[in-house]
Amino acid sequence: MKKSILFSLGILLSINILNAQEMDFESYNPPSTLKVPEHPLTRAKFPFIDIHSHQGGINQERIGQLIQEMDALNMGIMINLSGRGFGRGDSNSQQEYIKSMIQEFNTHAPGRFMVFTNLNFAGFGDENWSRVAVKELEEDVAAGAVGLKIYKSLGLNVKDNQGKRVPIDHPDLDPVWAKAGELGIPVLIHAADPAQFWQPMDANNERWLELKTHPNRKRSDTDPAPFEQIIAEQHQVFAKHPKTTFINAHMGWMANDLEAAGAHLDKYPNVNYEIGAIIAELGRQPKRAKEFFIQYQDRILFGKDAYNPEEFNTYFRVLETEDEYFPYYKKYHAFWAMYGMGLPDEVLKKVYYKNALRIVPGLDKTLFPE
Repeated sequence: MKKSILFSLGILLSINILNAQEMDFESYNPPSTLKVPEHPLTRAKFPFIDIHSHQGGINQERIGQLIQEMDALNMGIMINLSGRGFGRGDSNSQQEYIKSMIQEFNTHAPGRFMVFTNLNFAGFGDENWSRVAVKELEEDVAAGAVGLKIYKSLGLNVKDNQGKRVPIDHPDLDPVWAKAGELGIPVLIHAADPAQFWQPMDANNERWLELKTHPNRKRSDTDPAPFEQIIAEQHQVFAKHPKTTFINAHMGWMANDLEAAGAHLDKYPNVNYEIGAIIAELGRQPKRAKEFFIQYQDRILFGKDAYNPEEFNTYFRVLETEDEYFPYYKKYHAFWAMYGMGLPDEVLKKVYYKNALRIVPGLDKTLFPE
């Protein structure tokens, strides 16, 4: 009997060991045993401008909540890129939406929130589309919008009235880019997705886990076009409109290749970067990234994208400290550890607020130190 019990326990122990050995990659996430100095941050060293945020359902209660969170983070200004509120009816309804949003912000928290407008692509291909788009852009800026945000849907999902993909460098968009330059507002443009979304989903793909957990992000050369083609279309717009200021969202997906990122800025002096959703790339190459930020300190803006207050802490720690080997907040984005760049104060100030104050009109400079 005793031998039988011991034998059964041995089998159970063996099964548990085998189960542990069969653990999937998603579950394997052991805490580091490395003992190094730690300087976790929950507040930025200097007040900052988040150039890349998305907010909807704006009312007095929501604004009050955001102000409390912003003050805790030391965020001076939040720029809401979702000005027109897609899915809210026709063009007139969208225009009323952005006016109402700007009024709510100005009434309950003047100076703390600014808004970028968006394009309505409905009916693209009609001979009047460009004229109407330019008119709406002028009206939105007159109502208080301080920039234009282009979503990645342009180049990926936007289709004309014949059902064809609209390329980012379509000539009907040229009047819009030119008008933004005339109005003195920046165009923050997101094109494509990380190149790995187009690559085979195999053991050599760094984004394998993300593609497994988010299968709708997988792309191909026919869904809807090659990555290189979409990016080339974006760059063609930069070249064709040198008098318009562009902010290339997510560092144009070049944060993993800083040589290419630098060459891009050298080639297009009207282009700037924002760092939303790519801090994991910078945090794994802190020495090279620090050199890059110092060299291009006048061309980089702080942006976060998805608004989750606790996630800002990783941005602060990568930018400000020299901490080693600390965790990122989303394993499916980055299964590697972060390292701090320890940027000089003057570079931090430019990234956090000075560059945005120079590029975006109408921001309240009194919220920030000289």
